Amino acid sequence: MPRHPRKPRRLVADGRVYLWTLRHSHSVLDSGRSASCREVLTLCPQPAGIGGPLRIVFVEGPGRYVPGGFPMGSGDVGYVRGASLNLHEPGAVRALLDAAAAHGWLPGQRQALEIDGWLVLETAAAARAGDAGPAGQ
Repeated sequence: MPRHPRKPRRLVADGRVYLWTLRHSHSVLDSGRSASCREVLTLCPQPAGIGGPLRIVFVEGPGRYVPGGFPMGSGDVGYVRGASLNLHEPGAVRALLDAAAAHGWLPGQRQALEIDGWLVLETAAAARAGDAGPAGQ
C-alpha cells in the first residue's frame, strides 16, 4: 500500500530521530491568481519538545525551479543550470539536514528556525553526488 503523502516520514541521523514533511504552496496575488511556487521541508526533532522544527524553504525565482508536478516531478528543486535535489528522497533530506547543521543550525534549539534552502542546496547536492560515487564502486 502506498504511503499517505501528508503523513510525516521518519529519519534517523547521528543517533537523533526526526519526523519530516514536504509541502508545496503558492503565494496568491491580489487578483486571486497563484504566483510563485515554494517547497517547504520541515524537520522536527523527536521526541516532541526536545527541539524546535527546522524549515528549509525553496522559493522559485530567476534561474531556479520549484515545479508543482508535471512535467517535472513533485519535490524537485534546483538551479536551471546547476545543482538540484528531489526533496522526496530521504538521502536528499539527510544531506540538507547536514548542510543546515554545517550552516549553524543546532537540533536542540527550542525555537523554530526557517532557512533559505538556496543557501544550502549546492552543499547538499554535492554531498548527495559524493554518496552516489562512481559507477561500479
